[in-house]
Amino acid sequence: MNKSKKGLELWGRAKKVIPGGNMLLSKRSEMFLPERWPSYFDKSRGCTVWDLDGNSYVDMSIMGIGTNSLGYGHKDVDKAVMEVVQKGNMSTFNCLEEVLLAEKLLELHPWADMVRLARTGGEANAIAIRIARAASGRDGVAICGYHGWHDWYLSANIRNNNQLSDHLLPGLSPNGVPNNLGGTVFPFRYNNTDEFMKVITENDIGVVKMEVCRNERPAPGFLEFIRDETKKRGIVLIFDECTSGFRETYGGLHLKYGVNPDMAVFGKALGNGYAITAVIGSKNIMEAAQSTFISSTFWSERIGPAAGIATLDVMKKLKSWEINSETGERIKELWKLISIENKVPIKVSGLSSIPSFSFDSPNHLALKTFLTQEMLKKGYLATPLIFVCTKHEELIVKRYGQVLNDVFREISHLHEFEQIVSRLDGPVCHDGFKRLN
Repeated sequence: MNKSKKGLELWGRAKKVIPGGNMLLSKRSEMFLPERWPSYFDKSRGCTVWDLDGNSYVDMSIMGIGTNSLGYGHKDVDKAVMEVVQKGNMSTFNCLEEVLLAEKLLELHPWADMVRLARTGGEANAIAIRIARAASGRDGVAICGYHGWHDWYLSANIRNNNQLSDHLLPGLSPNGVPNNLGGTVFPFRYNNTDEFMKVITENDIGVVKMEVCRNERPAPGFLEFIRDETKKRGIVLIFDECTSGFRETYGGLHLKYGVNPDMAVFGKALGNGYAITAVIGSKNIMEAAQSTFISSTFWSERIGPAAGIATLDVMKKLKSWEINSETGERIKELWKLISIENKVPIKVSGLSSIPSFSFDSPNHLALKTFLTQEMLKKGYLATPLIFVCTKHEELIVKRYGQVLNDVFREISHLHEFEQIVSRLDGPVCHDGFKRLN
């Protein structure tokens, strides 16, 4: 019998009143363990989550979709937030924290001059595109990576429904996106300079937006090539660092590679679980925001900027990016050893602080479901992806490895799809964005 009865019942109710069941696709139960996932939390601290029935789980998975690199409920960040809540979160006046946070971000990125703040990654990416298009005077955008849910991005799939398949959105239909946006956004694959050149020479491109790095490292000279070509052609270069920012460096990952864009976008880890995102850029680009309309009431609330300031202070004090990168590399090595010991082939990838693996098997989804199911029974939220946090301490990782090894030992005896499915307590999990419901 499933221990998380309250969560399962609430998920059933949610799907009747909320399209898809919740607000974030990546947190839907079907993505993890259909009909068995606890779905809802009562509280979270460090890297532990408690469900509605009081069961606790060590989170060795997505850690709030990468928002909590300092762990859940960090006392210093929460204290800063509670202080501004007690003073008042909203007013007819502006909050001073937005200025202080902007100054901190610019101090970390000397190439940038100005900042716009928002509250979600999708918003920040849309703001960046609006400003960049206004600055360049051209509509065409070349992209490489995942950049949110807004019309500008999904329009890439209007004329070819597979255009975003290499960008984490396989098979996604752009229903609801105006057809006249077709032909404005053009994807190119990472580390593929030939494809990049084809896109920017055959189309009237004014903006290039890309992730600095996600699952694979940039080939020697790749980022430099992109930078040189965009400068030469007067194209605005945006680095989307919503996921990679503050993970391997104190600031954007581009600092590690020594390649500065015209604009950069930050999110997720910036507020350690509180909603705050940022767009930074050079003055000549960012001032284009004054020639278009970009404004929203809740971008002026106080909690987000206060959390951002406190988070940056704690990160600097701990050197969290170093801790998380070292832990992530240990986890990668642990996976490889477990894989070899149990003769279960896997492919390990990802940033040091966002390690991931995939089963080298046509039955990878079924195996992933089985892994999540068995680890959940043993008190772990576990998938083949981990957003490492500073609370993933050595003893926790060691115990996780021991439990994971036991599950891999069971997997080593499961060879056919029917064998795996016979061991599942429910359906196989969904794959990425292919099925939305």
